[in-house]
Amino acid sequence: MRLARSAADVHAAQRLRFDIFHDEMGAVLSDQAMSERLDVDAYDAVADHLLVEHEGENGREVVGTYRLLREAASEANGGFYSETEFDISPLLDHARQSGRPLLELGRSCVAPQFRDSRTIQLLWRGIADYLKAHGIGYMFGCASFHGIDPAEHAAALSYLNHNLLAPPHLRARALADSALDMNLLPIGSYDVGRAARALPPLMKGYLRAGAMIGEDAWIDQAFGTIDVFVVMPVDAIAARYTDRFSALRIAA
Repeated sequence: MRLARSAADVHAAQRLRFDIFHDEMGAVLSDQAMSERLDVDAYDAVADHLLVEHEGENGREVVGTYRLLREAASEANGGFYSETEFDISPLLDHARQSGRPLLELGRSCVAPQFRDSRTIQLLWRGIADYLKAHGIGYMFGCASFHGIDPAEHAAALSYLNHNLLAPPHLRARALADSALDMNLLPIGSYDVGRAARALPPLMKGYLRAGAMIGEDAWIDQAFGTIDVFVVMPVDAIAARYTDRFSALRIAA
């Protein structure tokens, strides 16, 4: 587990992202992405890229990645990726007033044969180390439901809306063009336990670490997903997660 150190490292992460987002999930990517078979956007150039590598018979290959975009870097590129889907101005204002730097987590993916607890723990260890190194106050990003039919995820979306809304000073709102009200079912009309179990694995991980969610979701037609904004105050993350995932305790 390490940060990318070269253009070749970044290309390896982008190649994995293309394989997962396009080949596996059917995302509609740019002409450039299709010709190069790399998932590329303008944010890659100003972000750090966390990599998990596997040492195999043919050498090392990137099998997991996260894009880490700090506030200072985002300002050089016109903002965060999340701002293309959500109005995050309350969070931005609060973070600046409190002097708490922001970190956007994005473009996370893991190769199918490595989707196990070891890979996820390595990624989270890398994130924990990065938080400490840069004094991050809040981390945020999007977690997605696969598919764009709200009815398929009505109970899970309603559960999030009813139980896990962030306070107003941290709460994002989806941009109007593709906003989806997550309050789809009335309280008491669905099985809460079943709705919680239906959440995507990444979203469950964020919530266990202390994440809260935005006001509504955003339908991403290109990626074929329903995106939910998640925000995590770093000092509120349970101590067991900080201890468990700290990269300072392992050789990485």
